[in-house]
Amino acid sequence: MTDSIFTLIRKERVPALNITVEEYCHEATGARHYHLAADDNNNAFLVAFLTVPQDGSGVAHVLEHTSLCGSERFPVRDPFFMMIRRSLNTFMNAFTSSDWTAYPFATQNRTDYDNLLQVYLDAAFFPRLDRLDFAQEGHRVEFSDPNDPDTELVYKGVVFNEMKGAMSSPVRQLAQDLQSHLFPTTTYHFNSGGDPQEIPNLRYEDLKNFHARHYHPSNAVFMTYGNFPVMEHQGRIHDLALKRYQRQDMNITIADEHRYTAPIKVETTYPLEGDESATGKTHIVLGWLLGRSADLWETMNAQLLAGVLLDNSASPLRLALETTDLGTAPSELCGFDDSTKEAVFACGVEGSEPHKTAEVEELIIGVLEDVALNGVPREVVESVLHQLELSQREVGGGRFPYGLQLMVRALPATLHGGDPVATLDIDPVLESLREKIQDSSYIKDLVRRLLLNNQHRVSLTMAPNSDLGEHRAETERQRLAAMKTAMSEAQGSEVVKQAADLKSRQETEDDPEILPKVGLQDVPPELKIPSGNANAVDGMPGTWYAQGTNGLVYEQIVVDLPHLEPEFVDDLPLFCECLTELGCGDLDYLQAQAWQASVSGGISARTSLRASISDVQTTRGLFVLGGKALARNQEALAELLGETFARARFDELPRLRELVAQIRARQEAGVTDHGHVLALVAASAGMGPCGALAHRWDGLLGLQRLKKLDEALEDEEQLAAFASRLASIRDAIQTSPRQTLVVSEQSEHEVIRSSLTKKWGSFAKCEASSNGFLAEPTDFSVHQAWSTNTQVNFCAKAYASVAQDHPDAPALTVLGPFLRNGFLHRAIREQGGAYGAGASYAPDTGAFRFFSYRDPRVAETLSAFDSSVEWLTSEGHEPRALEEAVLGVISDIDRPESPAGEAVAAFFGDLHGRTPEQRRRFRQAILNVSLSDLKRVADAYLRPSSASVAVVSNAQTLEQHAELGLEAHKL
Repeated sequence: MTDSIFTLIRKERVPALNITVEEYCHEATGARHYHLAADDNNNAFLVAFLTVPQDGSGVAHVLEHTSLCGSERFPVRDPFFMMIRRSLNTFMNAFTSSDWTAYPFATQNRTDYDNLLQVYLDAAFFPRLDRLDFAQEGHRVEFSDPNDPDTELVYKGVVFNEMKGAMSSPVRQLAQDLQSHLFPTTTYHFNSGGDPQEIPNLRYEDLKNFHARHYHPSNAVFMTYGNFPVMEHQGRIHDLALKRYQRQDMNITIADEHRYTAPIKVETTYPLEGDESATGKTHIVLGWLLGRSADLWETMNAQLLAGVLLDNSASPLRLALETTDLGTAPSELCGFDDSTKEAVFACGVEGSEPHKTAEVEELIIGVLEDVALNGVPREVVESVLHQLELSQREVGGGRFPYGLQLMVRALPATLHGGDPVATLDIDPVLESLREKIQDSSYIKDLVRRLLLNNQHRVSLTMAPNSDLGEHRAETERQRLAAMKTAMSEAQGSEVVKQAADLKSRQETEDDPEILPKVGLQDVPPELKIPSGNANAVDGMPGTWYAQGTNGLVYEQIVVDLPHLEPEFVDDLPLFCECLTELGCGDLDYLQAQAWQASVSGGISARTSLRASISDVQTTRGLFVLGGKALARNQEALAELLGETFARARFDELPRLRELVAQIRARQEAGVTDHGHVLALVAASAGMGPCGALAHRWDGLLGLQRLKKLDEALEDEEQLAAFASRLASIRDAIQTSPRQTLVVSEQSEHEVIRSSLTKKWGSFAKCEASSNGFLAEPTDFSVHQAWSTNTQVNFCAKAYASVAQDHPDAPALTVLGPFLRNGFLHRAIREQGGAYGAGASYAPDTGAFRFFSYRDPRVAETLSAFDSSVEWLTSEGHEPRALEEAVLGVISDIDRPESPAGEAVAAFFGDLHGRTPEQRRRFRQAILNVSLSDLKRVADAYLRPSSASVAVVSNAQTLEQHAELGLEAHKL
């Protein structure tokens, strides 16, 4: 049947990825379909539209949200989140990019795939776009007391609050400001997610018109991946959506940007907490507009040049930006970006001052001119090509499945008139580039053509402004006050009515059986876990996994963490971060960085600290040094890891100083994107050593300490003492028992073992039996409020419960999604306007934890956490609600990782007592949880008087909630 519906345009094999790409056209509508046929049962789908907003109202983003709030065939108010509960999906989401909107999902179950396809296609093409859903997801005004027109007006809306949170990040604002000025006349000038100051301008009619204009099959691209037959995909896509449409001339295009005839300079500002010093907090970046992203040859040339300039600390431009005293760290925007129709190259510094703009620009241009004149060594260029090849071949997975990774990689070229097959199969271009770089003038010419002679350049200085946040808040208050003053009595009554109607709609229980589902009978009977083989390397224990890694090799050295003096414990994360960024043996850090780039896909160090499955106060700590490489470089990788482990240097003090400053800048930039995680870690800091160390190492306490350390290291004696502590950690680790982990194709095992024996002989045998790392037992409650630069809040509440092997742990694991599905999502996201909320059990701390993300409220949310428990114990619940919660947990447990990732997870699971037998036993216990179990564990552990609380917000909001009695901390 589908032979006459879809026409095959071409079919091409991509050997490097082990896929076959099939391109089709839907005859009646012109819709394009790309099928990526692969021997992978984690099948994926997406439908995408070119979406071109013409203002900053966030219309494309709000439409993405509202489309998922009910459709023609599924007229329930929340089919997207309801399907998450009725599915075994490995991924469900929707994305709004600068110029496209996509609706992707993935699953391993054939019935589930068909169910999700029905819901997604109906949501995209036939949404209800209810006015109340627009008010909930986009924006609305309500009175602070929704029933009292005499109280002040406030803005509400999920996207409104989401974007307030997103734009609280200085780096996000910097990126938007730069893009806005690089694209003064096209759609990229506007914030496609929505500017919080402009979102309230969006009208409901604008939303409906945008959907009618953009969401048509003639403007659509369908992509599928996996081992399901392409004919079945096409038959369902046609029957469910496309048969109701005819081809239209959509005429949706993005013009090339008008080019500047000379570089421009721009000054902008961003909000800073009123009492925080503005010194050293300015961002200075230069951005260039390059050629069309769909031109693969030009894109690869630009990627090559960006790698040569910025790939690692030995690269000329990154070296200059890391070592200059004009800023504390290279800008997070440094690099090449081809997500827009015309690509962008950016570089610069953060931690600077406004008056240093000219010097930063002079520094950058000076480096580019030097490269244009003198070039770079050929081996540097070859190492960048090596990195491109490695990234092309690596098979990903996990929470963003590999098939979707490939689709999203190919999608921009597809939408912008390029060749998605060529985008996926870059080997021919790499071969051409290898020939081109034999000419020593090639990189010189690229620098001149793409950057030095390119007049479309923006020099952007973004300085902190301690008054800006309050100014914006006051502007919003005045706007709302003026709106209220202008309201008639009837208009005020309409606002009250809309709030009541929305609340009624949110509290209405839709019939979920309208939606398709899978059930517990569809759950696979067995959890697949790869098994490894023991094979020592010159006396050192080794575990080997044979996995389909597409020609890559993964090697790790795993060491029992030794006992460390208390003053060294807090330095352990910094030791791991710095270890692979420094010199080793006779090599300084620049030589070591160049060596890493030439033979590997990067090496890294980390700690692996987990609680015992029977006692959260008992832990095991491991140090891990690992890397990946193409199989042809496996011996070089072994030598690199061995040298780094045995001969790491901590005598390059200026380099250490730079690294700490960079780490601080990176962690500070991530606070508003990960505020809920930081709040969760803080709330459970007293519930066992894993919680305490997470707070000290990666949490708010760790960042607070890092800032103090960064400032202290200005003193040379303090810097030398810090280096000495890191060297002591290195020495202690080298005395501890160790083993190795290898993941590769089976055919590579013997040659790898031979290489390891040859390269690791100097440290393979370790007879020492030092005392192991002992983390102090921890048991205390937390009531903390952390203030930082943010327009929204992140709330967390935690309760001490039990370790993972306790009979109550499975019920606590199911309790989290049960409360989220039945109560928290409605109360905190829909009614409260937060971007997200949930609850979960954390086995390493034995904590049951609640959280909210980008939340306009604090006290009400903390109260809603308690109310969810009351709802559980006081209400009757349908059996399907329990089944949905169980399905969610099983889906998470069964989600496939990458081939290498699954092996690594199995190996470390074994070391930490999460053996295959234990994991399968726990999974089976999840399937046996009853509703009475949920009520029992909630009653036993979730008592409000025993809760720990942590909130991340701004100082003004926290002052308004002094009644909560939270201990104040300044980040």
